[in-house]
Amino acid sequence: MTTEFVTADDGVALAFERTGVPGGAPVMLVHGFGSSRSQNWKSTGWVSTLTEAGFAITAMDCRGHGESGKPHDPAAYGHDRMAQDVLAVMEAAGLDQVLLCGYSMGGFISLRLTAAHPERVTKLALAGVGEYYLRGPRISDPGSRDLLAEALETDDPSGLTDKRAIMFRAFAEQPGKDRFALAACMRAMSPRLPSETLARFAQPVLVVCGETDDIAGPPDALAAQFRHGFAITIPARDHMSAVGDRKTRAAVADFFRS
Repeated sequence: MTTEFVTADDGVALAFERTGVPGGAPVMLVHGFGSSRSQNWKSTGWVSTLTEAGFAITAMDCRGHGESGKPHDPAAYGHDRMAQDVLAVMEAAGLDQVLLCGYSMGGFISLRLTAAHPERVTKLALAGVGEYYLRGPRISDPGSRDLLAEALETDDPSGLTDKRAIMFRAFAEQPGKDRFALAACMRAMSPRLPSETLARFAQPVLVVCGETDDIAGPPDALAAQFRHGFAITIPARDHMSAVGDRKTRAAVADFFRS
């Protein structure tokens, strides 16, 4: 599998790769915050599962992540900007329409892309995005985002006391990650789409969350926003452990095949 690059219209390099079954139905994968196409999709078994199910896969590194460019200015981020990056990768890969799957932040980006360009998405799978997208004081809240961004930027993380801030900082310190780019990305995260916009989605939408996910919340309320929404809860899994759970992978693969 070879890394390919396309340049966004603001000059940021976007890394992606194509794998899976040639000629299969195209799946576009958009990873979560602080992760990468390798960490979110390959090391967790997603690529294997979707390949075995017969899909052709395109997986990208979002700006600020993986092998893509890592600007430190929050103005270079935001979900609308990052949705345009997904379109740029689709164009470079020759994809007119896709089965779109996003995890956590990748789900936020995928919602923006589907709202702006519904003709490009045949089905949408949101994993690690749930009820708190609608009404929870979590990642969608500016104060929460600033708290997490400050945790990423501080030179001395020993004074951090917030459980989520500690988790995000530890995640950002893994090899190959740029915590200042991630802080800029965190500060620029966009507010949620209104319910009226979600209600206009004509595509089938699957919402999958872990049972104990206290970052995303349960899936049912978000799934109910869509005309053709479906909710699945993965037992005994939280925001991090649901990513690679075989039941999460199977739920999305079955949804895309149906």
